[in-house]
Amino acid sequence: MNRRPLSLLLLAALVALPLAGCAKKKAPVTTPTAAPVAAEVRAPEPAPEPVPADPVASPLDGELVEANAHAYRTGLLGDVYFDYDLASLRQDARDRLAKNAEFLRSRPEFTVMIEGHCDERGTNEYNLALGERRAQAARDYLISLGVAASRLRTVSYGEERPVCGDSAESCWQLNRRAHFLLNGRVPVG
Repeated sequence: MNRRPLSLLLLAALVALPLAGCAKKKAPVTTPTAAPVAAEVRAPEPAPEPVPADPVASPLDGELVEANAHAYRTGLLGDVYFDYDLASLRQDARDRLAKNAEFLRSRPEFTVMIEGHCDERGTNEYNLALGERRAQAARDYLISLGVAASRLRTVSYGEERPVCGDSAESCWQLNRRAHFLLNGRVPVG
């Protein structure tokens, strides 16, 4: 037998075997891409429901401490000042009391404490009596301007609650005063 054809056949098989095992590379398949889609159009979100208004619409409707601070800060209430050793109302005190009365007439639910104060000169007893006369003078004038007497109370602190502690006329002037304090509410209407 001739070995040559067999060898050639074997050689051809060996060469063909690796070629047969490798498949032809296929060209990558590309899928057609769609044209870009416009962003989805949505209806605008509805406006949020309005939040109910806070039942405390004004600082005057809140706690009394805040109402007092607001009344003084905005000038709705203010202190009135007195000359040395006097309880008579000066013109500037009458003007301030007119503004206080206007506020109090517009807010009839408030009751008010009128505090009478003095400077440090004089005895405690004398200053307590003078402070009471000052508070009473402010009260009487408010009543004459139409504020109900039942809404007004007075107290005297004499020299015990100064706003200024220096021993000088500029400081004493600040301590000789009637101070107004919103101290309660009454049902109205």
